[in-house]
Amino acid sequence: MGKAVLIVDDEPYIRQLIEQTLEELEDAGVELLTADNGLDALEIIQSAQPQVVFLDVMMPKMNGFDVCYTVKREWGWDSIYVVMLTAKGQEYDKQKGKEVGADVYITKPFDPDDLLALTIDVLGL
Repeated sequence: MGKAVLIVDDEPYIRQLIEQTLEELEDAGVELLTADNGLDALEIIQSAQPQVVFLDVMMPKMNGFDVCYTVKREWGWDSIYVVMLTAKGQEYDKQKGKEVGADVYITKPFDPDDLLALTIDVLGL
């Protein structure tokens, strides 16, 4: 199975921005997957097992904290690198991100170049 990155956000604009930021990785064989809610994200994570997941916090059906908790704590899939993306930059939210197992917590607005560099680093490209 090749390398895959999952982008989860209920805002189409944010999903598109991250996809465009990472599309050059497709040349290296990285598959870009997207979901617009937490439940779909879990299904994709279970079937595709992406190496990196960009995960919005505030989403319909299931929030990002619950998705991350399920993947990291319930399933024990530590090999999946979870990046929490949120407009909420309060210390409480960052702490909650750590508690549910997020590897990194990034506050919106973010620098797309930082996301690209992080992804390249995590995937070892």
